[in-house]
Amino acid sequence: MSENIEGKRSKSFTGLRIKGFLFLFLCPFVSLTLDPASAQTDFYQGKTITYIVGLPAGDSTDLWARALARNTVKHIPGNPNIIVQNMPGAGTMIAANYLYSVARPDGLTLGSVSPGLSFHQLIGRKEAQFDWAKFTWIGSTWQRSALLIMRADAPYKSIEDIRAASEPPKCSTTAPGAESHINLKVLEEGLGLKFRIVSGYKGGNEQDLAIEKGEVQCRAVSTAAFLAREPFHTWQKKGFIRVLVQTAQKRNPRLPEVPTIYELLDRYRVAEKNRRVALVILRNDSLGNFPTAASPGIPADQVKILREAYAKALKEPDLLEEAKKRNWQLEHISAKELESLAKEVIEQPPEVIQRIKELLGP
Repeated sequence: MSENIEGKRSKSFTGLRIKGFLFLFLCPFVSLTLDPASAQTDFYQGKTITYIVGLPAGDSTDLWARALARNTVKHIPGNPNIIVQNMPGAGTMIAANYLYSVARPDGLTLGSVSPGLSFHQLIGRKEAQFDWAKFTWIGSTWQRSALLIMRADAPYKSIEDIRAASEPPKCSTTAPGAESHINLKVLEEGLGLKFRIVSGYKGGNEQDLAIEKGEVQCRAVSTAAFLAREPFHTWQKKGFIRVLVQTAQKRNPRLPEVPTIYELLDRYRVAEKNRRVALVILRNDSLGNFPTAASPGIPADQVKILREAYAKALKEPDLLEEAKKRNWQLEHISAKELESLAKEVIEQPPEVIQRIKELLGP
C-alpha cells in the first residue's frame, strides 16, 4: 500500500515538472501571440524613420512629402521620430536607387519616387538599379495628370499651332525620363508634336524661373502643382501663360476649356500603334502622385504598420486642412493596387518596349 502511494506521488511530481517546463518554454510565444502590439511598439520606440524626397526642398512634391510624413508617424506604434531628407537628382532616380539598393530593409527608410522611373527599367537603362515591381509599396494618392503650359506671347496658341509649326517650341525638363520629359514625349507620340527639349533643371521652381526669363516657352507640369501653388495662380490672373492640353481622361472641373489628350487622339485619328504606346505611358499615371515606397525584404510586420499608418494619415485633420489649402487630392491608392500596376507597366510586348525606347532615348 505504501509503495503504491509513493509511486503515485513520484508520477505526479514528474508530471508537474514536465508541465512546468512546457509552460516556461511556451510562455514567450504565448506572450507574443497575445500581445503583438507590444512587439510592434518595442520595434519603433526610440527609433527615427527617414523619408527620402527625390526633388529639391520647397518643390510641391517636397511640401506634400513633409505633410504626409508628419501625419503618418502619428499612427506608428512606439511614437518614433521622422525626418525628411532631400536627395534630388535625375528625376528622383538617385532617391529610388538609394531606397532600393542602399537603405536597410528594416522599415526605417521610405520615400517618394517618380512613376516615370519604371520606363528606365523597361528600356534597359543601366542607371536604373532597381526592379520596379519589387519595391515595397506603401501607398499613393490620386491618379496623376499633367498639363502643357505655354507662354502667352509665344506663337503657339493651340495644339494645332504646334502641329503646324516649322520651328518647334522650346520646353524645359529636369532630366530624360523625368515626369515632365515623359509627358512631352507622350504628346509627341500621340499628337504628332515636336518640341525642343531643354533638360538639366533641378526641379519645378527652376523651370518656372526659366519660363519667366524666356529661356524656354513651355513645360509640362502636374495638374496638382498647377492648381496648388505659385507662380501659376499669378500667371493665370495676369494672362502670362495658357494651358493647351491636359493628360487626364476627363477635363478637370477647374480647367473646363482645356481639351484632354484622349479627346485629341480621337480628333486627329491617331494611328493605332502610336495610340497604343501613348496609352501605355499614360497608364503609369495610375500609380499616383509620387507614390511612397521602400526597399524589398522589409519584415511583414513593419510593412503592415507602415501601410496602415499611411492610410490613416490621409484622414488626419491636419493633412485634410493642408490639402484643402493647397488643393491636394487625397484619394487613397492602396499598396495592393500599386503592386499590380507596377507589374503591369513593366510587362509589355517587345514592339511597345522598342518604341518607348526610341521615344525616351538610349
